[in-house]
Amino acid sequence: MKYTLLIQCDDKKGLIYKISKVLFENDFNIETQQEFVDKENNKFFFRAVIVGEVDKENLKSQILKEVPCAKIDIFKKRKKKLFLLATKEAHALGDILIKQYSGDLDVEILGVIANRENLKELVEKFDIPFFYIPAENKSRVEHENEMLKIIKPTNPDFIILAKFMRILTPNFVEEFPNKIINIHHSFLPAFIGANPYKQAYDRGVKIIGATAHFVNNNLDEGPIIEQDVIRINHEMNWEEMRIQGRDIEKIVLTRAIKKAIEDRIFVYANKTIIF
Repeated sequence: MKYTLLIQCDDKKGLIYKISKVLFENDFNIETQQEFVDKENNKFFFRAVIVGEVDKENLKSQILKEVPCAKIDIFKKRKKKLFLLATKEAHALGDILIKQYSGDLDVEILGVIANRENLKELVEKFDIPFFYIPAENKSRVEHENEMLKIIKPTNPDFIILAKFMRILTPNFVEEFPNKIINIHHSFLPAFIGANPYKQAYDRGVKIIGATAHFVNNNLDEGPIIEQDVIRINHEMNWEEMRIQGRDIEKIVLTRAIKKAIEDRIFVYANKTIIF
């Protein structure tokens, strides 16, 4: 059986030796191993894929004897479970559904919640449950409580905001720390509000891009997982820019999801270390 071992601690001499010694003594095979030292903050990050029979608590206790105060996570290799939230745009949501259906994204999609009905037909073509929860005439808390009643019993590994155009409350975010992934265009904070592509066109922007990040209680300022850009030119009108932007958004979101489901991400000081 394969497991991913993640260790985060203060850096000091001999850490790799001590960790490897524990794994060897427990008859684990190290399939892959990566490490990084943040010298500025004196932090050590270690990721290994190990093969063997793991008693998680016993392994953690043995590592802690060698590396006191370490933060240790051990994840069994398995298909991760996602719950998707959307509003009305289909590009990010549709890309995830297609990649999951084709096997390019090895996940289980538990369901899709949207505050508009127009995506219902698309979602149900993939035999995935669709939940329409309108937000009109409800407070944010009331709307989110309805969503939580559906999401929490399914115990998702990650919640994906596939162009979900509502701001989540701190209470909702705290239910899923470092488990909510959002995608947006990379014009923020320059072009805030409606129709950022029209604003960018009016300013003669030469690159457009997208950012995927974990959601925290600072709007669009959570730890960044993935980013990319593409070049554009004066020949494009704003509608063409929007098409290009949607393409890069779905590419970046899928990359971020893959890194998350493969347990490659450390979150530290509102940034990420990714192997």
